[in-house]
Amino acid sequence: EVQLVESGGGLVQPGGSLRLSCAASGFTFSNYPMSWVRQAPGKGLEWVSGISSGGSTTYADSVKGRFTISRDNAKNTLYLQMNSLIPEDTAVYYCRKLMYYSRSSPASSLGQGTQVTVSS
Repeated sequence: EVQLVESGGGLVQPGGSLRLSCAASGFTFSNYPMSWVRQAPGKGLEWVSGISSGGSTTYADSVKGRFTISRDNAKNTLYLQMNSLIPEDTAVYYCRKLMYYSRSSPASSLGQGTQVTVSS
């Protein structure tokens, strides 16, 4: 059974940084592309970033240059380093296992997510 547990969220001031983690289990983590998505209050899911099994990365225009996705296959963990945070980044962040490396790929169900709040 695929299990993805997000952590690292919190309250941060505009301009601050956070690093999110996603601990994966139940599948061979290194074989699969992964992604981060987010859901702001009252809005739908927004794709944030993806990383292939080989380490190629893509980003939404809204976070490009500010966020960095990475993975540690030895630790079965996905990361999202978020810098220069703005209030519009406020959302619940989720990691997802992808079938293939594409924004349109079928993905695993959402876990509990981690709340990120950017506010002064």
